[in-house]
This record gives sequence, C-alpha cells and structure tokens, in this order.
Amino acid sequence: MEVTIRLASEQDLEVLADMRFDFTAEDKQIDQSDEAKTTFREKFAAQCSSYFTNQRWFIWVAEVNGEIVSHIYLQRIDKVLRPERQPQDFYWMTNVYTKPAFRSKGIGSQLLGAVNTWLDEQDAEFALVWPSDEGRIFYERNGYKTLNDPMARTKKEQI
Repeated sequence: MEVTIRLASEQDLEVLADMRFDFTAEDKQIDQSDEAKTTFREKFAAQCSSYFTNQRWFIWVAEVNGEIVSHIYLQRIDKVLRPERQPQDFYWMTNVYTKPAFRSKGIGSQLLGAVNTWLDEQDAEFALVWPSDEGRIFYERNGYKTLNDPMARTKKEQI
C-alpha cells in the first residue's frame, strides 16, 4: 500500500468536514442525517477555509490510492520575543484521525513522522497534543512523552 503524505488544500474541505463529522460520530450520539451532515459541511467550510491562507493552521493528510484516510491539524502558537534569543514557536496538534478501515496499518505513524520532520524544519520548540487514553500508546511509540507542567483553567461545567 502506497501512502502519499501532503499538506491539505482548500479543495479537500468537503472530505475533511466529512472526516470530522465521522470522527465525532464515533464517540458521541449525534444526528447523522444527510441534512445534519450538509449543515455541518457548510459551517466547517466557513470556519476552516481561512486555514489554507493564514499560516497559522497546517492540515496534513495521508492518502491511499487518492483517498484521504488520515489527517493531523496543527496550529502555530507564536511566542513573545525575548531580547536574548529568537523565539521558537510551538504547535498545538489536534484532530488526529485515521478512518477505521485504515487503522493499525502504520499510516498514522507515517503521517506523524512526516509532521515531526516538518516541525523540526520549522525549528518548533515543541508540539503539544492532548491524546485520548487510547491514543497515548500511539504518541509514545512516535517519540512523545507525558509532561507534568502544563496547567489549564476550564469551564466549571467541564471539571
């Protein structure tokens, strides 16, 4: 199986929207009607179309036979300039997803490997991901480690 890894383009928006919809439907009970999916596609396109031009979001995809089967979203977070050194940006990694039929075939690891290489080329200080319990092994296998320093403030309802 030949895997092609590339940055997504605006032409991929509908497929990316469908994958995001399916990703959510795997974990939550949601309305999966054609109408709900169409409405979601429209909202997704309205929000995400700027991602391809703003140099803040980078969506990486893996294709098999021309079909997008996996993706990783990265958001660049600027660091404030310091007088003694050039700041190295960091990246928030989110919406990491592989279609169920393509899991456990090494595609996600190939995609993450390409992303890691790109992050090195960007001279990123670090990439932060908030994995699911099931995803922890995947990230550890690909060079990520648990940090104990970050703190967060959340809405009271989420605690």
